[in-house]
Amino acid sequence: MLAAARRAFTDRGYIGASVRQVATDAGVDPGMIRHWFGDKAGLFRAAMEPTVDPDELLAGVFDAGPDGLGERLLRRLLVVWDAAGAHSPMIILVRSAVSHEESTLLLRTFVSEQILGRLSGVLGGPDGALRASLVGSQMIGLVMARYVVRVEPLASAPVDAVVAAVAPTIQRYLTGEIG
Repeated sequence: MLAAARRAFTDRGYIGASVRQVATDAGVDPGMIRHWFGDKAGLFRAAMEPTVDPDELLAGVFDAGPDGLGERLLRRLLVVWDAAGAHSPMIILVRSAVSHEESTLLLRTFVSEQILGRLSGVLGGPDGALRASLVGSQMIGLVMARYVVRVEPLASAPVDAVVAAVAPTIQRYLTGEIG
């Protein structure tokens, strides 16, 4: 049911997806979805639960310190997002956040707590939170352009090319002059 929900939210967005269609796609009665998830909002929340443990996702990324962190972080996230394709909860959340308030809240909470909070802790200093949020803005923009809007040639560029182009900006946000 959750795989069918992720496909529906990916293809039609939160507003366009329906419990009935998800049930049909999953081969179950709509009452089954209501039983397990309550309503469309509950189904959406369950479908958006990270399929990757943030501790596993970020394992080793922060260990070597701030030098080269932009490249390590970006490469790890791109590899995960490319492997998950359009059905990644992160990509679905970014897609849905522009038109659905609960998606906005889920995205902000996940990014703030699971990625930026950890990043801010690694950076420390009085501007660590600002630096982390700048990195977050770059990442969300990249998800939007590469995976949601699918702007070419960025959408089909190899991970190495994207890392070479974007990681220096992320690294500047992390350790360089920010004005």
